[in-house]
Amino acid sequence: MDQPTRRFDADAHAAEIREKGYTVIPDFMDAATLAAVRAALAPYLGSHRGRNDFEGFETERVYTLVARAKVFQDLADEPRLYAVLGRFLQPNFLLSASHAINMLPGETAQSIHYDDGFYPLPRPRPPISMSVIAAIDPFTQANGATEVIPGSHLWGDAEIVERRKDPKALQAMLVPMEVTAGAGFVFSGTLLHRGGANRTDRPRLALTQQYCEPWARTQENFYLSIPRDMARAMSPRMQSLIGYEIWPGFMGMVSGSHPKKALAEDFVPPVVAQAPR
Repeated sequence: MDQPTRRFDADAHAAEIREKGYTVIPDFMDAATLAAVRAALAPYLGSHRGRNDFEGFETERVYTLVARAKVFQDLADEPRLYAVLGRFLQPNFLLSASHAINMLPGETAQSIHYDDGFYPLPRPRPPISMSVIAAIDPFTQANGATEVIPGSHLWGDAEIVERRKDPKALQAMLVPMEVTAGAGFVFSGTLLHRGGANRTDRPRLALTQQYCEPWARTQENFYLSIPRDMARAMSPRMQSLIGYEIWPGFMGMVSGSHPKKALAEDFVPPVVAQAPR
């Protein structure tokens, strides 16, 4: 799924993110990709609901998508998306999370939050992570479309604290991201948003990919969740996204060596190979 980038204006999308905090790629997934995504997800749906109100007690989640089907690797490495992310994150940025979200009827709205809030650095600041939400089903205000507060990515800590004192006024600022199936929206990790409530009688399926600076800790530990033989079969850029790369000069090394060496079939960890006999 090598989407053309020639007519895609990554700078215009990046400018929109800098102004509003988000942008939309209307044709992020074509019909064939949507069909492949649905087929790949089908065996996993119905097995895991959220464990708390934030994950959603009426929401099914499927984690580590990039290890479940090639189509999810293609979406994580999508060229137009990669071009936009490169305007905000440093080279060798990492995939931080990759999972599906199936919001069932009766799910309530999330709390308002921002995705890189777990990095305890003061705001305002540039994003440490960037997020993508792709609509597998159409997003409507009734079925739980993600709701965003335009411009909130620029707020400082003090402004967030002050605005949270009036929850109704803050909620009134939310704008539902009503998009068609196949659309993807890219937003700053500092943008305030939430998943809406599903007031319909049908589920609303989506997937999300989050990326972070190459020096930041990822949400999903892909070293442990993706078997080495599976990682070995991935493209070089996908291997880089899940951590088999270094951040100059040596962050991410494996006993002084480049981490991609660990993917060799005959690789033996130096702590084993060099152990005294």
